[in-house]
Amino acid sequence: MMESDEVIANLAALAHPLRLQVFRALVVSGEPGLTPGVMQEALQVPAASLSFHLKELTDSGLVTQLRNGRHLIYRADYQRMNAVLGYLTENCCESAACAVGTQRC
Repeated sequence: MMESDEVIANLAALAHPLRLQVFRALVVSGEPGLTPGVMQEALQVPAASLSFHLKELTDSGLVTQLRNGRHLIYRADYQRMNAVLGYLTENCCESAACAVGTQRC
C-alpha cells in the first residue's frame, strides 16, 4: 500500500499540463513505450523541455526509462499508476459498489 507522501509526489508530478500530456501519451502507447523523438514530434515541444518533464516523471516513479541501443524508451509504470488510483479510491462509497451517474462517487 502506498504512503500519502508517495501519492502526493506522484500527483505533483502530474500537476503540470505538459507532464500530464506526456504521461497520458505513454499510457496510450502501452508496453512498447515511446522514444523522446516520437513524443517530441507528436506533442510539438522543444527537446529540452520534454527532457526536463520526462526526468520529473521518471523521478516520481510514474515513468520508467530503458536504454535500447542508442535509444531511450519511456513507459508508463502501470503498477505505480494503479497504486495511486487504488489509494485515491480505497474507501470510495464506504466500500460499497459505486453507482455510475450518482452524486456519491
